[in-house]
Amino acid sequence: MGSAGPNEPGDLPHPYDPTFTDRVIAATGPKANARLAEIMPSLVRHLHDFARESNLTVAEWIAGVEFINECGRMSTDKRNETQLLCDILGLESLVDEITAKLLVGAAASTTPSAILGPFYRQGAPSLPNGSSIVRGLSPSLPWYERALEDATFIHGRDSTKAMLPLAGATIDVWHTAPNGLYEQQDDAQPDMNLRGRFTTDELGRFSFYCLRPVAYAIPDDGPAGRLLGMLDRGPFRPAHIHFLVEAEGHKTLVTQVFDAEDRWVGDDSVFAVKEELVVRYERREGDERARWGLEYDFVLARDGGEA
Repeated sequence: MGSAGPNEPGDLPHPYDPTFTDRVIAATGPKANARLAEIMPSLVRHLHDFARESNLTVAEWIAGVEFINECGRMSTDKRNETQLLCDILGLESLVDEITAKLLVGAAASTTPSAILGPFYRQGAPSLPNGSSIVRGLSPSLPWYERALEDATFIHGRDSTKAMLPLAGATIDVWHTAPNGLYEQQDDAQPDMNLRGRFTTDELGRFSFYCLRPVAYAIPDDGPAGRLLGMLDRGPFRPAHIHFLVEAEGHKTLVTQVFDAEDRWVGDDSVFAVKEELVVRYERREGDERARWGLEYDFVLARDGGEA
C-alpha cells in the first residue's frame, strides 16, 4: 500500500501536535489589520491552551458556542447580555483597569473609572441643572413610598487635574428604581425614567434630583444569570449610580458611585467597586424635595495626559 500524498489526510498534524497552534497563527496574511495581527496570536494561543488543558470535548465546545449565541440573541438596544457575561467574568472591570492605566499620570489625581455596564442607553433627555430624573412617580407604583424616602439631591463640580473648572461638560446619569430594575427592564416605568443628561455651568457645577440607589440582583432570566447559579456565585450588585462625563479636550470618564452603607459593597458580582468611589449620603435639611444629599466632584484627565 502506498503512503499518503503531501496533501492527503495522513499528513495532517494531530490537534495535540505542538506545531498546530503556530500553523493557525501563521495563516494570517501580510495585509491583515495591524492591531489584529498584533493581538490575534495571543488570543489563539490562549484559546488553544485552554482547550488542551481542559481536555475540551466537541459536545462542550458546541454547548459553549450555543451559550454565546444565546447571549447574542437576547441582546437588544436596551439590554446587552454579552456585555453582562463579560461583567460577571470580570473582563470588563479588567479592561477598564487596563484602559485607565494607559492615561498617563491619571491614576493618582483623577476620578477612577468603573465599568459602563449593560444597561446604558444613548439619548437620555437633556435637563437643566436642578431638575429631577424621576419620571411618572405615582402612588400606584408599589415602590412609591420607598421613592419618597429615598429622594436625593446630588451636586458637584467637574474640573481638570489642576482643579480648573470644566464649563460645558456633559454628565449622563442613570440608576435603578427602588425595585432594583432599570426602566428598560420594567414596563411600569416610563421610558428613560431615572436617566438624564446635564451640562455644567461656567464654574463646572452640576446638580440634579434622583433617588438613593438600591442593591439589586443582575438578571437571572438569561445565560449570564444561569452561569452565576451554576458557579454557586451571588448575583448582587451594591447600590450605585452610573455616570458618563464628557468634556472637550479631556478623556471621557465612565464611572459609578457606590453607597458605603450597602451590604454588598464588598461583594460585587461584577467586581467594579473601587475604594475611591464609595461615598456616604448625608441627611438633607431644608429641602422639601429630598431627604438625602451627596456632593461628589469629578476630576478629568486631558487628552494626552497633561493637566
